Amino acid sequence: MRHRFGNAKLKRDVGARNSLFKNLTTSIILEERVTTTVPKAKAIQPMVEHMITLAKRDTLHARRQAAAFLMTPKSVQKLFDTLGARFGQRTGGYTRITRLGPRKGDGAELAVIELVGSELVKRAEERAKRKEARLKAQQEGAEPEESTEE
Repeated sequence: MRHRFGNAKLKRDVGARNSLFKNLTTSIILEERVTTTVPKAKAIQPMVEHMITLAKRDTLHARRQAAAFLMTPKSVQKLFDTLGARFGQRTGGYTRITRLGPRKGDGAELAVIELVGSELVKRAEERAKRKEARLKAQQEGAEPEESTEE
């Protein structure tokens, strides 16, 4: 009888599997969106959620735990500075897996795993850039008009 059916092995030995999980988790924290296969996305989701839970605690011990798992200091910094604050009021469900369909080469089922709310952050950045461009265009358009009126 197999109680609780262990974790996904993904046809890798322990070292390769741990490296894959650490690299994928680091990439998701840095990029906020990664395209991978469905089994990898499902296997990595609890680890990303755990890292964000550590970031919400924001203690020295939590930072050291995250630094031991994540691959780069930049990812630890982003995790605790931006993501911990962003998900501070949320009690769970920090990631979303969206299926994309089969990969062209081998037919593997692809999925996007992303942080919830990352699309809102990117839209806000795009809106701010467009607003700045509009203001610059108005100012450049207004400056010649002002000089001709004088």
